[in-house]
Amino acid sequence: MDASEKTPAQSLATPVQYLKGVGPARVDLLERLGLRTAADVLFLFPRDYQDLTDHRPIENLEEGKLQTVCGIVEDIELRGTRTGKTILGVLVRQDGGFLRALWFNQPFMRDKFSLGQRVMLSGKPKYEGLMWRMNHPRVEPLAEEDEDPAGRILPVYPLTEGLHQWEMRRNVRQALDDYGPLIEEAFPAEYLAQHDLCPMARALPQIHFPGDRQSLTRARRRFVYQELFVLQLALALRRRQQDDARRAPELAASAKIDARIRRRFPFELTAGQEQAIAEIAADMARSKPMNRLLQGDVGSGKTIVALYAMLLSVAHGHQAVLMAPTEVLARQHAQTFEKLLIGSEVRRGLLTGGLPARQRAALLEKISDGELDLVLGTQAIIQQDVSFAKLGLVVIDEQHKFGVRQRARLKYAGPDPHYLVMTATPIPRSVTMTLFGDLDVSTLRDTPPRRQKVNTYLAGDDKRERWWEFFRKKLREGRQGFVVTPLVDESEQLDVASVQERFEALANGELEAFRVGLIHGRMPPQEKDTVMDAFRRGEHQVLVCTSVVEVGVDVPNATLMTIESGERFGLAQLHQLRGRISRGRYPGFCCVFAEAQTEAARKRLEAFAKSTDGFKLAERDFALRGPGDLFGTQQHGLPPFRIADLLRDQDLLVEARQDAMHLIAADPGLAEPEHARLRRQTLVRYGKALDLGDVG
Repeated sequence: MDASEKTPAQSLATPVQYLKGVGPARVDLLERLGLRTAADVLFLFPRDYQDLTDHRPIENLEEGKLQTVCGIVEDIELRGTRTGKTILGVLVRQDGGFLRALWFNQPFMRDKFSLGQRVMLSGKPKYEGLMWRMNHPRVEPLAEEDEDPAGRILPVYPLTEGLHQWEMRRNVRQALDDYGPLIEEAFPAEYLAQHDLCPMARALPQIHFPGDRQSLTRARRRFVYQELFVLQLALALRRRQQDDARRAPELAASAKIDARIRRRFPFELTAGQEQAIAEIAADMARSKPMNRLLQGDVGSGKTIVALYAMLLSVAHGHQAVLMAPTEVLARQHAQTFEKLLIGSEVRRGLLTGGLPARQRAALLEKISDGELDLVLGTQAIIQQDVSFAKLGLVVIDEQHKFGVRQRARLKYAGPDPHYLVMTATPIPRSVTMTLFGDLDVSTLRDTPPRRQKVNTYLAGDDKRERWWEFFRKKLREGRQGFVVTPLVDESEQLDVASVQERFEALANGELEAFRVGLIHGRMPPQEKDTVMDAFRRGEHQVLVCTSVVEVGVDVPNATLMTIESGERFGLAQLHQLRGRISRGRYPGFCCVFAEAQTEAARKRLEAFAKSTDGFKLAERDFALRGPGDLFGTQQHGLPPFRIADLLRDQDLLVEARQDAMHLIAADPGLAEPEHARLRRQTLVRYGKALDLGDVG
């Protein structure tokens, strides 16, 4: 087909090897970066920018300011010092003036230079010994045919070995010239004006080669907004499809049913629990399936709210199922429910992967025949051979790491059930609006008055003896405690004692006078249950463990916790662990031994010691680690962001979400002609990931 006969979409799908200046020799390098078509090159957004607007002749340099110099490499000297270190000196000439660039202890930099090479150096110069010098400047090799980049803002692209920045810039500029005009504008002109968005025809060149900082800011805002807006459209469309296509049983909480359920709770509910129950009951009374996230801090009483919802389902003759991530937590829930349902006619069962075949078969038959009302268990619940007679409610506990793609699979455990997901790891607001954007959210911020304060300490090895003396004192007073270590096996790479080693050292050392148990994730389920039951009964005074106790372990008498190698745990995980010792009538004491060798680890540990508010810690963790580390979109089945940053772009996310909701309310299927491009873009980007059908 002649180029003139191609549609814009066909032209944009041109393989990269046919881009001018690329050729077959460079194709593999570009494909390593995921660049296969002309459109891929156009939307390879820079990861950073080099601001060369303050470009100076060498004779006009000023000390202490970030400035840029272009010149020719005149001399290269790599020498060693008496202490075994290295110094690399590169002399650069510019119109008769000279500047020396120095790198200390970076001998690999020598390979970046050759005599006569054109280079650009950016750094803060200092005048010494009758010559200007820059220590560790940023270096940019310049091709002979490159025009002088001084005075401009240059894009910095992700690269792979064998590919240079100047080559990538040339490829992008060529793609912009040849294919940039073919990119269609997704937004109607009126929408662009109303929302102060830079048109595509201007935004695309400016995001790559901005004329100034203001143009770059406007171009970036356009693309971030569009990326977040399209995601929010997809989530809103998914929610609409669920509401339109699925029908759930109407399970209203009448005054009689409400009173019967509340009689099971031997305590007053908190204001937060009352609000969450009201929101859940309102959802379950409708014929549209409930899709709700219940989040609360450690010990905020989510299980009671979930039990209310499950009993509401049972009261209407429907089954309810609760799935937990571990057998330890599933059994913990089963024990809690047994205490609250003593004397009840509610039939209940526990389904886990460790059940003997005959027992499992009998349980499955009862579930499919409707002889069980409440079913608790692990992911064994969603296996293909599990069939519910009349499922009304699905509760997923501690599955906050599942995103919309996984939830789509979990929901089909029964015919149109209501759906509630719970997490004790508070989720930053911007993450909630993206990875959980298809759910309504209920939040428990207050904690039951019976919860106790936990005193938290950070300590080095010099405080060990004092801590163990205090630990033993509390054990003699009748308390119990945990010792948490991060690894199961010995590791040559990490100087961290394995849980087995730690158990043996403590049982024969600091805690030899006490009854010490051992539990970790690799133990057989039955063995784990035996150890946990013994700890609950007080037969073990101390439990040496891994983070298998992070969630769900409820032993009110356990008020002591020692965390070894605390720098190896995330902030949310540390907070979850600490939550195990706030469940009784005695105050808790948690001591973290750590060697914070990085600034990030130090800040994380200090934040943990200063606050017991899980919501504040979640936001702090988000700020410290970033969204990619906390909630990578790929693990949730969503394509990764190309330019948006959930930490930096929170305000724009709120704006995009509100705008997307308004648009879907006005045009539910994006069927209006002016929304055709947005509709197509949404389906192409998220149709498969979110199981979106044809929304027209």
